[in-house]
Amino acid sequence: MKKNRKLFITDYCLTPLKKIEKSAILCQNDKILAIGGASAFVREEGLEIYDFDNAYATPGFIDTHIHGAGGFDSSSAHTGLEKIEDMSRILVDRGVTTFIPTVVSDKYDVMLKNLNALSTMMSKDLPGAEAVGINIEGPFINPQKSGSQESSAIRDKVDLGFCRELLSAANGMVKKMTFAPELDGAVELVELLRDEGVIPSMGHSLAQEKETLRAIDAGARSCTHLFNGMPPLHQRRVTLTGIMLTDARVSVELIIDGRHLHPRMVDLACRCKPFDKVIGISDGTMGSGMPSGEYHIGPTPIKVDNGFSQNKNGLLAGTTTLLDTGWHSLMSYSHMREVNAAACVTSNAAKCLNLEDRGLLQPLKKADIAFFERGTNRPLMTVCGGKIVFQTNTNLK
Repeated sequence: MKKNRKLFITDYCLTPLKKIEKSAILCQNDKILAIGGASAFVREEGLEIYDFDNAYATPGFIDTHIHGAGGFDSSSAHTGLEKIEDMSRILVDRGVTTFIPTVVSDKYDVMLKNLNALSTMMSKDLPGAEAVGINIEGPFINPQKSGSQESSAIRDKVDLGFCRELLSAANGMVKKMTFAPELDGAVELVELLRDEGVIPSMGHSLAQEKETLRAIDAGARSCTHLFNGMPPLHQRRVTLTGIMLTDARVSVELIIDGRHLHPRMVDLACRCKPFDKVIGISDGTMGSGMPSGEYHIGPTPIKVDNGFSQNKNGLLAGTTTLLDTGWHSLMSYSHMREVNAAACVTSNAAKCLNLEDRGLLQPLKKADIAFFERGTNRPLMTVCGGKIVFQTNTNLK
């Protein structure tokens, strides 16, 4: 019987718990069988060997907050005009093997239709990166911190009935929901979401200290794109922002596109938080991987020009920088070592989402692996569930 084994040899790999020099990863079917120094592996008959020159490996990246890519917008799935397959392909070409399509606030009936359509799309096998849940950014957020979301779609008071309808429309696929802790009913919302297995994430908010701590004590353990959509730091008034930096119970998202955050703010967050509580996200839009032009996030028109994604008022509206480029800003902007920065887009994200089968290069974990060229960090190959789904023709001996 054929063993269906593949051996990948690289200059080094980031597990990301440690760096292994002159490494090899042995996979069988969809799982990692063994990992270690390349000299320890026997090249048995029938073994497929991929020996890279001038390359390194990481676990496949996990993007927990991304609105679109490749011309697909998660908040417009109900229109049937765009295909999630295009998003899946673009992401896997950049080393992303798992993603959480993120939707924004919209009209009552549109949100329900869209979540249902998106969950149907996600139930099918995708050609590249795997969609494993839905992230709802709103609608129970502060209208004064709505960002590029349409203010008419924002609910400034929690409606538990509507929340239940949203979760039901998504057919149990919602993994995360952003809410503002200062809204009436926020604690009850946290309790409902936790009962349904959904991660309550604080953001798009003007919450003060007491309101924020009340939500954390109720079970909120996540923060949506720290610094963006919340009050600036103040030396005498502690708000949501200060609590997110200093409460070790909470994981924080950082948009790592080099534009949403000043490098010193990235460094500040990475110094304040335990490294395993920092999660790098793209916040990418449908313009990611696409040429400059006119796009949208749900009902909001956006313009992408030379990598900048903005709404009609000139506000940043997501980004087009994906994780293969973004994660290096965590090293260049902060004190983070390479292994810790890699963890922010792999194992930390998996841990936050309770995805125990991936995010690490370890035996029995899902064989999701990304290979990059040393120096340029150019994607060379991506393996999803043991299958090679993206490959260039270079860097193999």
